[in-house]
Amino acid sequence: MTTVNKSEPLKWFRYEKKKETEVSSSIIETLTQSLGTEKVLTDAANLNERRHDYWVVSHLNNVHETPTPPPACVARPASTEDVVAILNACTATGTPVIPFGLGSGVCGGVVASSESVMLDLSGMTQTHSIDETNLLATFDAGKNGMEAEEEVQKLGLTIGHWPQSIAVSSVGGWIATRASGQFSTGYGNIEDIVHSYEVVLPNGQILQVGKSPRAAAGPDLRHLFMGSEGTLGVITRVTFKLRRLPETILHTAFYADNMAQGIDAQRVIIQSGYTPVVMRQYDTTECQRVFPEQAKDDKVIFFCIHEGPKAMVEAEVAGVKDIAATAGLEPAPVELVEQWFSHRNTVPSWESFLSNGIVLDTIEISSAWDTIDAIYDEATASLKEVPGVLAASAHSSHVYRNGINLYFTFAARPENKEDMESTYFECWKRVLETTAKHGGGIAHHHGIGRVRKDYLHHDLGETGVQALRDLKRTFDPDGIMNPGVQIPDA
Repeated sequence: MTTVNKSEPLKWFRYEKKKETEVSSSIIETLTQSLGTEKVLTDAANLNERRHDYWVVSHLNNVHETPTPPPACVARPASTEDVVAILNACTATGTPVIPFGLGSGVCGGVVASSESVMLDLSGMTQTHSIDETNLLATFDAGKNGMEAEEEVQKLGLTIGHWPQSIAVSSVGGWIATRASGQFSTGYGNIEDIVHSYEVVLPNGQILQVGKSPRAAAGPDLRHLFMGSEGTLGVITRVTFKLRRLPETILHTAFYADNMAQGIDAQRVIIQSGYTPVVMRQYDTTECQRVFPEQAKDDKVIFFCIHEGPKAMVEAEVAGVKDIAATAGLEPAPVELVEQWFSHRNTVPSWESFLSNGIVLDTIEISSAWDTIDAIYDEATASLKEVPGVLAASAHSSHVYRNGINLYFTFAARPENKEDMESTYFECWKRVLETTAKHGGGIAHHHGIGRVRKDYLHHDLGETGVQALRDLKRTFDPDGIMNPGVQIPDA
């Protein structure tokens, strides 16, 4: 089980360490000569702001006054050419380099060391083109997701990718973590939305992956860097496939007696050929928290958002209502969908909980239809057995013909604050091992980072994990790219 040893903050990094002062001064001097002083930041404020991402453990360390050390410097490129210069310098000096989008990752994919360069992509925000004929839009990787969406919406278009973190995440980060959005059931995940992108390899070479609607030109290299979390290169530019904004939007909502009944109704809906852009279901615990006014007895709530041409949407709504009625579901107030929609992008603040001794997190997994009920039942029961756990719940939010995801939430207040970290990892262990036991996938859309890497073999097998090591060795032979992430023994 992965743990964070606060006395050894560099234990994740696998490279021959030089004296910290030698590495820091050498790389700072080299980068300053290449980029200029305005793109190499060494002041305390900038270093501290980019020490880590939004991982709970990093924030817990802050609260316990054992914070992650700041990087040696922050390099803030403005172009692909700047990224090339940064990677060339880091390769030449053997300096670890950590790509940093907007810092919204929640699995420990970004954790600085005092010898590392934080490659901050937030200065790369240019919109290169919006093509209304071919429905394509190209942005720099550091572009804020909400800003990108707002730009295309002005032309009556949409990217269709709506992660909860859209207002605080970058478009390049979406690819690096293999993200999924709230509208994925209808519009697809990031791999379905990306047309092509540009990546700079550790040796400074620029690779363009994808250029046509579809290709059979060997393996699809677009998938090679999706989900790589900065371990193989730096994504610098991305082109998305766009859609036209929908003509009609309608909502449906239902009560189910339990999670199993609602999930089976979702299976019938999606396998019948209906594809609501959003399908979400909340267990009774989450209903009380998310929909306090509409929560009803011990019922669970399931709702859909339907978008598209008017006739198609009306037909889909009728079909979904028929299936729900046949499954024994009851109509629920559709106002609850608007309530969810208005708060859907709220990102919680960890510190207010952590400072009061409460550790919490969410864990997203996926599995086949015939195993998801067992995973829900066993994982929530197992979480509740962890000493100090106050609540354990789940909802579903991404639906496929062959399965569905679950998004677990836990909150715990151990008797001793010193046990917060171990309690946190124990909760993660129980959900991931339960999921693996039933053949499910341990990561649906947040990535691997540090918190999941010791469980990666459950998804890939030992041969698959070794294949990742071989890929890493091929693209990054010096091991400078985001060391310690994803690969179990990195």
